[in-house]
Order: sequence, then structure tokens, then C-alpha cells
Amino acid sequence: MSEPEKSEIINNALDAGPTIPFPNFSKLFKTWLEVLCTISEENRHDMFSNYIKHIVNSPQKIISFNLDGILEIFLSLEQTNQEIISASVQNVVKDLDDDSKRKLLLVLPESARRFIGF
Repeated sequence: MSEPEKSEIINNALDAGPTIPFPNFSKLFKTWLEVLCTISEENRHDMFSNYIKHIVNSPQKIISFNLDGILEIFLSLEQTNQEIISASVQNVVKDLDDDSKRKLLLVLPESARRFIGF
């Protein structure tokens, strides 16, 4: 996909996510995370990098999500998948500039930062 197409999809997902009833969202999100664990690290890095860039640029979009519920979904994954996702997210965050890291960490709950490894 082109960068504008990726950007549109991510913006739509970030806008739509909070409007989906949480039981439905949780099933979709868990499935998405499980699928991400089956693709290459390069593709996972690209996906998380794009989402994190959008969150850093528009932090208000992530605020409306049930972040504690999202953490519970993450914790319901098999341990191996948690480690895969955590490592990928850590690699993306490691590549961010200091200002972007600060912005991202400000919107993440402390519990999520601990489990992801920040």
C-alpha cells in the first residue's frame, strides 16, 4: 500500500475503535494481535511504527480507547505472543526521537508501560 493509503486506514481504525462496543472490539483486537505475531518482524515493525506515529501526532485519538481493557486483551495472549508484541513495540519506540517517546509515554497508562517494558 502507498503511504497515504496506510495513513487513511490507520486514521479510520483509530477513529472507529472507540465506537465499537468493547466486547466486539476486544475480539477484533485480540485476533489482530495474534495475526501480527505470525508475520515477519519487519512487517510488524512497519505496522506498529505507523500506528505509533499517528498516535504521537494525534494523542487525543488514543485517549478515547479503553486502554486498561486493551492491556487486559494483551495479557490474555499466550506468553510467547506477548513477548513478540512487546519486543516489536520496544523496537519501534527505541527508534523514536526523544520528543515522540515522551508524547507516547504520556498517553500510556503506567500498567501498560510496565508490561511492554518501559
